[in-house]
Amino acid sequence: MKKNKTTSTMANLFILIFVVIFLTLSGRFLYIQATGEIQGINLQEWADDRRTNNYAIEANRGTIYDRNGMDLAQDRATYSLYAIVDEAYSTNLDNPKHVDNVDKTAEALAPLLDMEVAEVKSVLQTGIENDKFQVEFGANGSQLSQEVKLDIEALDLPGINFDEEAKRYYPNGTFASQIIGLAQKNDDSIITGITGIEAQLDDYLQGTNGSISYKRDKYNTKLLDPDEIIQEEEDGDNVYLTIDQKIQTFLEDAMSQVVEDYNPARITATVIDPKTGEILAMSNRPSYNPNDLENVENWYNDVVSTPIEPGSTMKAFTLAAAIEEGVYNGDELYESGSYKIDEIEKPITDYNQSWGLIPFDEGIRRSSNVAVSKLVWEKMGTETFLEYLNAFHFDQNTGIDLPREQAGTILYNYTIEKLTTAYGQGSTVTPIQLIQAATALANDGNMMKPYVISKITDSETGQIVEETESEVVGNPISEETANQVLDILETVVTEEDGTAHNIYNLSDYSVAGKTGTAQLSQGGYLTGANNYIFSFLGMAPKEDPELIMYITVQQPELEVGEAGSAPVSYIFKNVMENSLHYLNIQPDKEEQETVATYTFPEVIGESVDEVKANLEENDLKVTMIGNGESVTASSVTSGEKVVSGEHILLVTDNPTMPNITGWSLRNVIELGELVDLDLEYIGSGYATSQSVKIGSDIGENTYMMVEFSPPENTEEESEDESEEETTSEND
Repeated sequence: MKKNKTTSTMANLFILIFVVIFLTLSGRFLYIQATGEIQGINLQEWADDRRTNNYAIEANRGTIYDRNGMDLAQDRATYSLYAIVDEAYSTNLDNPKHVDNVDKTAEALAPLLDMEVAEVKSVLQTGIENDKFQVEFGANGSQLSQEVKLDIEALDLPGINFDEEAKRYYPNGTFASQIIGLAQKNDDSIITGITGIEAQLDDYLQGTNGSISYKRDKYNTKLLDPDEIIQEEEDGDNVYLTIDQKIQTFLEDAMSQVVEDYNPARITATVIDPKTGEILAMSNRPSYNPNDLENVENWYNDVVSTPIEPGSTMKAFTLAAAIEEGVYNGDELYESGSYKIDEIEKPITDYNQSWGLIPFDEGIRRSSNVAVSKLVWEKMGTETFLEYLNAFHFDQNTGIDLPREQAGTILYNYTIEKLTTAYGQGSTVTPIQLIQAATALANDGNMMKPYVISKITDSETGQIVEETESEVVGNPISEETANQVLDILETVVTEEDGTAHNIYNLSDYSVAGKTGTAQLSQGGYLTGANNYIFSFLGMAPKEDPELIMYITVQQPELEVGEAGSAPVSYIFKNVMENSLHYLNIQPDKEEQETVATYTFPEVIGESVDEVKANLEENDLKVTMIGNGESVTASSVTSGEKVVSGEHILLVTDNPTMPNITGWSLRNVIELGELVDLDLEYIGSGYATSQSVKIGSDIGENTYMMVEFSPPENTEEESEDESEEETTSEND
């Protein structure tokens, strides 16, 4: 009886426990059914999320254009490779949609992805063993070109697929790189500006991504009733720069040639419209190709970020101050060679001690340190001169719309510093500060603020979001003073005793300018014939300057007896002459060489033979793309101004690949745009090889790889150069 009682008690206890558990679970189920939540998680939302695909619709980053609408920076499609390894994805299908043969797939993909076969096989096998639906191939499988994508697709490998993504692309390569800047994908896979305009206007260029979501099954296939939700993306705004692609190309080509011939440590060059302040071209060396960031030597835009001693180019502004004050008499004689006052320990000296008693006008032409020192100390006074330095804004940033601007420093504490500043030694300026000051000389005393951003427009409507207007930031001198300064600076170029005589003359245009030779300082001034910054500030045509150009070349490798002005003049003469002709500025010299401009005619639909003959009669180099009978496209549009000798590309109704050996990067890019080539290139200089056979048919999306190399032999321009230029003007 006792045993039965114990058994009955245990049975009742188990029944009670069972009932409690049952009621608890039932209550839990009822609660879940009623509320649809577990631990605060909504089961319906969780289930929807598990079976819903969400994808971002990437917005296009705004395009950066030059002043005429040429692309300078744009988004370009690249591709990421992935492989589906889940065999269930091919259930009930005649042809597999997953990787069904790992060995074959690995052997085929490895050479195209620049990977070992074992690496590719390991990625695929690991995904299979871990029950992954798909696998990716890291950096080797991302940012693939269209050519690689097409090669992989041609293999017809089951389970191999691609995602398309955007990459920032710069069609002109090394072209105003420190102005345009660089944009790359950040950790969130969003293209973001890092330097230059790309960073400065990132908020405008950056678009807003959209999204798409839909319900799918376990094989990632959209359901019949997918409950699809689409939110449209908003593309970024477009930016138009004041840069002119042709003038910038003249500049880039000339600077690259100087780098090849003279291997300087640094170059800066800028072309500005003095009437508006618009920067038409600006470049530095070293520069970089934003499409290929290996071995970047210089990220900074030295024109706005690196102060230098300006050397004797500063004498132009000392002269302007003296004229404006009414204390300058160009015919007055002074004793050149050396100048000593009690307030300084050592005398100010000229680089030539044998000129003797000469007039001030001749002293300016010869770039006499003594002449400008006397103007400051004996004529104006140092405090008055300082007021003019401030009036020319040498004591502050220009406010140019580029990042990382840094102003130079006026050293003006001691008497010697006040005198050396008059001829550009000790005190520093940035090239952009000096260029802004020079606009007052070339623009009737009106000093214009320099700028590079012309306007920002909505990428969809084209409406202007913001637009820059020209701004006068000062009037340091009068119109009469500006004209007198130009007259005197013209003699620096035209007169036999001028430091720029027979060096900076242009064939068709008069030039007013000032040379500069600043000794480099590194804890003390360096010695040696090459340890200088050679520079030139030039304005043309002299009577009414349309362009100002300022160039600095640091430490060029010169031949024995070769003047430091040689690389500077090469850049100035090539860029200034071609730019003035391109802008259709009327030559102002009586005796003119034949360097003509030509208004390009309407050629589309015209006979190939007639068009070619007409263009060649006007001194243009013509290349026909194909052997058709009529012209279907041209690298130059009707009504555009072209310079004699310019290379024109004409596409016929049967385009074939020309021989592009010796072509510049600009011409190759023009070819790619005309016939919609999928173009890639490596190197710099001139084209040396092409992947598409000469004479073969070409058309939309034809892939072509072009290799560029610097020229091995170049003709050096020989000039009669003034003997004085071989010696430092600041010695």
